[in-house]
Amino acid sequence: MSLITPEIRASAIASINPVAKLIAAILLALVLLLSIDWASALVALVLEALLLPFAGLAARQFWLRTAPLWFAAPLACLTTVLYGRDSGESLWQWGFVSVTAGSVSLGVAIGVRILAIGLPGIVLFATTDPTDLADGLGQVLRLPSRFVIGGLAGLRLVGLFIEDWRFLALARRARGVGDSNPVSRIAGQGFSLLVLSVRRGSKLATAMEAKGFGSGRQRTWARESTFGRREWMLVAIAVVIAVLAVTVAVSLGTWKFVLS
Repeated sequence: MSLITPEIRASAIASINPVAKLIAAILLALVLLLSIDWASALVALVLEALLLPFAGLAARQFWLRTAPLWFAAPLACLTTVLYGRDSGESLWQWGFVSVTAGSVSLGVAIGVRILAIGLPGIVLFATTDPTDLADGLGQVLRLPSRFVIGGLAGLRLVGLFIEDWRFLALARRARGVGDSNPVSRIAGQGFSLLVLSVRRGSKLATAMEAKGFGSGRQRTWARESTFGRREWMLVAIAVVIAVLAVTVAVSLGTWKFVLS
């Protein structure tokens, strides 16, 4: 069963080989990690936003999937502004907390950079079926089939964690365990989920080994995974975004290599 909706599968990006999506996301992340400046991150974020409609994600799906980023980015920005390295004009001082023009610039750069790096990865992953990704890793990148199929099997089990957590909560509530202490309840459920996951993983590994998934023989694939013109276009788009982001930052004088 596919983990993405029919609306997403019908989008332009969903039909692209997942290997191309992986390469594009990694390329953008690597380039944006070379410098911590607001210009390159802002340019990349704006260009990425122009491509979001092609992902096929509804507004509700987009905000739900990217919610952690919208929480982490402002938090990282605020923390850096208050406790980051001081430089430039002092704007506010209270005890050991100081806000300067340099710390504000650095905080904004970090917040925008988190969004510019995280959004493409989340959106591209949301439009990727795990089976398609495994096909691409095994056929295009020629990764070991044992590693690829084992990873796919494990990824398929991730969706069961939410159901397991819900059923464990209902079972503990029916027995009146841990209702008075939320910390104890979460710790107990977490341990139970860990035990359940280890048991399920052991059974899955044994079943896959019995079916010959651990064999060293060359495997065949049910579906062909191709890397063609559309895939190269996506990689080219990622390269263009990276080049434009760096070019604008260098022209504005904000680019600063992290190791310099």
